[in-house]
Amino acid sequence: MSLSAEPLEIGADAPALKVKTDTGATLDLGETYAKGVVLVYFYPRADTPGCTKQACNLRDHYTALQDAGITVIGVSTDEVSAQKAFKEKFNLPFTLVADTKAKLVDGFGVPRNGDFARRQAFLVQDGKVVWRDLQATPTTQSEDALAALAVLSSSG
Repeated sequence: MSLSAEPLEIGADAPALKVKTDTGATLDLGETYAKGVVLVYFYPRADTPGCTKQACNLRDHYTALQDAGITVIGVSTDEVSAQKAFKEKFNLPFTLVADTKAKLVDGFGVPRNGDFARRQAFLVQDGKVVWRDLQATPTTQSEDALAALAVLSSSG
């Protein structure tokens, strides 16, 4: 429960954990990473103002994210039931992870305030972190990820 966690560096292996989703199913992140670019974004708590803005920004730009080949996965330490309710309330088209034991939060090195993950985002490609946003802005999360991927694509 440290505020001084060190987020994964660019080029680091992303944690390929098996995690619980908003449906209660198990998601193998290693398999997900193998399918293409993944935006793993962390937020403090489902259905709070900033987290709702961030999720709705990603929802509203979901087609553009999909067109760019980005799979979106939202992560907080909320229970499955809270993630499910949040997803349904705001009609979120992407997977939410209920990281109740903060294994994924800690795996990415995301700092925590008590039980709550700080707002950060990572793009993972071929199982490696290729971009990180350590001060994720809720209202521009999708645009920031798309811009980062465009830069990565043009330089790669």
